[in-house]
Amino acid sequence: MNVTQRNSLQQTITQAIDDMKKDSGHKDGTPFKVNLAELGRRTGLSRKTLRNLQKNGFVVKPHGNTGRQRKTVLSAFTSYIDGLLSQSVSNSAVIYRRMQELGYAGGKSQVKKYIKEHRYLVPAPRPVVAPQGDRSVRYQTDPGEMYQMDWGFVNVERSDGKTYRAACFVMICHHCGARYIEFFPNAKQENLFIGMIHAFQRLSVPKCVLTDNMKSVVTARDSKGHPIWNDEYGTFMNDIGFTTKLCKARHPFTKGASERLVRLVKENFMTGRSFANITVLNQEALRWCDEQDNILHQGADYVPSETHAKYCMQTASPLVITDDIKKYLLPVRRISWDGFVSYEGRRFGVPCSYKSRLCRVTRQGSYLHIYAYDEMNKLLVTHNVTWSRRDSICDGQFPKQPEEFPTEQVKVTMHELPESELDRAFDRFNFDTEDKRNA
Repeated sequence: MNVTQRNSLQQTITQAIDDMKKDSGHKDGTPFKVNLAELGRRTGLSRKTLRNLQKNGFVVKPHGNTGRQRKTVLSAFTSYIDGLLSQSVSNSAVIYRRMQELGYAGGKSQVKKYIKEHRYLVPAPRPVVAPQGDRSVRYQTDPGEMYQMDWGFVNVERSDGKTYRAACFVMICHHCGARYIEFFPNAKQENLFIGMIHAFQRLSVPKCVLTDNMKSVVTARDSKGHPIWNDEYGTFMNDIGFTTKLCKARHPFTKGASERLVRLVKENFMTGRSFANITVLNQEALRWCDEQDNILHQGADYVPSETHAKYCMQTASPLVITDDIKKYLLPVRRISWDGFVSYEGRRFGVPCSYKSRLCRVTRQGSYLHIYAYDEMNKLLVTHNVTWSRRDSICDGQFPKQPEEFPTEQVKVTMHELPESELDRAFDRFNFDTEDKRNA
């Protein structure tokens, strides 16, 4: 019984007793015996309840369990929810899914109620910025006509306490919202090409890609404002077969679909997530993309994966991996003087039988493959990526050291005793045993 209910009951009892006093002609200052039957008729309370109230002088007191918190299925997860709320994660569907992964067996309504009651834990939102212009028509494209891409960044805390920054490549179909994300140790141009090729393999190649003015795409603009493409990116566009459009500088909502996807990845996928290595992280990212693409988007009234397969894939071109495209998946590395190549912050050995100073490297899952520079089909060695910071040495990485052999027949012979006989031969030097014998 809450405070409001107790106050209401107290007022009802007090008013009923006062009316009984007036009806009986009771004078103030004299004792008055309350007739419980009459009081029960006026208040509607049971005789048992009135007897309990009579012991307290008809004063309604709070219940003995008032203030105690009942343990529910949600009780073991309240601290976890508080942590997510403090990180600005207030989406009940996201929190409920994370709790299910941790073993939560309760319902979603309890989670929603708890979030509503603890909304004060969510940090204040960023201040509202000035409007970006007059109202206009939302920009729309035909199926398979345009994709948007961007980079997002996240800080990763290692088990040793150190922190490094990882990059997340995102690409989304502007027509239906089908998405692709992939994590890399950095946002270098070679990783941009790898992420785009993997996205095209999943979503097919559109007619155009919309992006911002990143250095790996455009170097400058001419006097008429036309972009001057990065040399490697210009070659990449010709090899794949698509065009690129650039956003206006400092105008991020031009490519709002990719900007919103970056925000969704940070708030929905990244927050509070732990992973063993980047391979496992990318596997979880693909599963997350499949989950999001197979959810009904009520604002658009369609499922992105179904719309993309039915309409966008009919216009977009499937990506065929040729030798010209394969070279982007195999970035070039220089072999160091001690026979190592560096890739993703780790060093891997190359056999000394390979004489060139350049090679090509690619990682597929937990395996790193090193190929010849001129022959991309010639595999030199495969390393098992353990994600340790120690160098990975391969067989045949270093030349064999010269060994001297006898020039004449060896005639001197020695005898090596077995371990048991060797122990008996040295027993006389065991002074502890000798002391025990003398004792």
